[in-house]
Amino acid sequence: MKRRTFILSAMAGAATAVVGAQAAGASMLGVGPAASGVVPMLPGVGPYSRASSLAELRAAIAAAPEGGTIIVANGTYAVPEGEPIDLTGVGGRWNKPLMITAESIGGVTFTGAESFRFGGTHDLVLRGFVFTQSTTFELPADCQSITLSRNDFQLADIEGLLCVMVRADDSVVEYNHFHSKSTLGVFLGVEGAGSTEMAQNVRIHHNYFSDHTFPGDNGGEPIRLGVSPRALSSAHAIVEYNLFERCNGDPEAISVKSSDNIIRYNTIRDSGGGIVLRHGNRNRVESNHIIRGLRGIRIYGNDHVIVNNYIGETADTAFVLGAGTERDHYEGEPAASRKKNDAADRVHIALNTVYGNAGGISCETHRPVTPMDCVIVDNIFQGDAGTLSEVANSIGFTWAGNLFWGAAPDGDMPASGFTRVDPKLAKDADDVWRIGSGSAAVDAATRDHRAVVRDDIDGRQRLGTADVGAHELSMAAPRRSPLAAFEVGPLSH
Repeated sequence: MKRRTFILSAMAGAATAVVGAQAAGASMLGVGPAASGVVPMLPGVGPYSRASSLAELRAAIAAAPEGGTIIVANGTYAVPEGEPIDLTGVGGRWNKPLMITAESIGGVTFTGAESFRFGGTHDLVLRGFVFTQSTTFELPADCQSITLSRNDFQLADIEGLLCVMVRADDSVVEYNHFHSKSTLGVFLGVEGAGSTEMAQNVRIHHNYFSDHTFPGDNGGEPIRLGVSPRALSSAHAIVEYNLFERCNGDPEAISVKSSDNIIRYNTIRDSGGGIVLRHGNRNRVESNHIIRGLRGIRIYGNDHVIVNNYIGETADTAFVLGAGTERDHYEGEPAASRKKNDAADRVHIALNTVYGNAGGISCETHRPVTPMDCVIVDNIFQGDAGTLSEVANSIGFTWAGNLFWGAAPDGDMPASGFTRVDPKLAKDADDVWRIGSGSAAVDAATRDHRAVVRDDIDGRQRLGTADVGAHELSMAAPRRSPLAAFEVGPLSH
């Protein structure tokens, strides 16, 4: 991650009040209408001003110095049709962003078709607002280093409306709530300039995605990271610490259609969507929890690493390795070809725990190009329904050290690739099944995984020979756990 992006994110979450005694007449920032306490906030950097009307806000933006803070007084602001708040050319510096913030988190609502309009905007933080607009909230590709922090996005429930589109490099989307949609449309999309590029180094963290009830079978993703023409573009995005609940608008809660991204530490609970590497190569899916819901992890493309994930009690097969219409996508291929499926090749799946799903792991059979040269090692597959492995449609796979248990039949994984033994899983307070003392998984990994991963799903170090599955048996306190609603979104601490 670029240093500029890290600083913007850290500043927007700093634990103190924005204004303090200097801001005479301004209420303490961070206490919104629904808040029960003060939300940690960035101290004002440099000069600040206060706006109580759209006219005052426009004037403050026009006069804003680098590193300034503009405080918008609580209230509802009706933005006139065709007259959005113009942020063209506005911004601070990489170490002194301009912040435009609500007086209290959730205390300012913008109504109208379009709230802010961006162009050449840079080094800017928008914080604490409620957006209800009827057009896409878009950060264009000529912008850079925009942070959307602690906002509520409940846009008009219009068929096909994409809520937020990020095309600007080095942008951060953090601690927001995206929710309450019943029609076709994506909550958050990341693309780039032109038709094939991707925005670089976007970080999406600690957001709450909830309550998408679109009944269709495609087009309602909470996060869509690229589209098929951009599949071979490296985005270097990080999607982490986000919570998805009751997200039923699409089979893909996190839809990856670009290359070289990291998807880690997210929790998907009671949702219709899973994590899908739909297009692209070299993505890393690490230490995510998928609890109940309908789907697990589905994989297309090449050279992905999928480690330390927990998939529990879903209504589908936990891991699906995709067969392809194409062996590989390539630069210059016809547009129609790019939209087709790229078979899963050289995918590394290790140290995951699969419990109580409708199936364990499968290789698709309904397309002609077979998954090839994948490594499936040291995972736990336990279940009473479906089949633990349906992987005959594979070429050159490496199977080793997997543990099978439960009433579900073993299936067709080669006998050398697994052992049928009780891993002694027990459910914990987080609704997760994990190994305990005396488990056959303890110190049972068949290879040294330190080149791929050094801790477990909870952030505990894997020392010596790793334990099979997502969890390392340890007395050390966990550094991570499945996320709850109070840990994400605008009012989280």
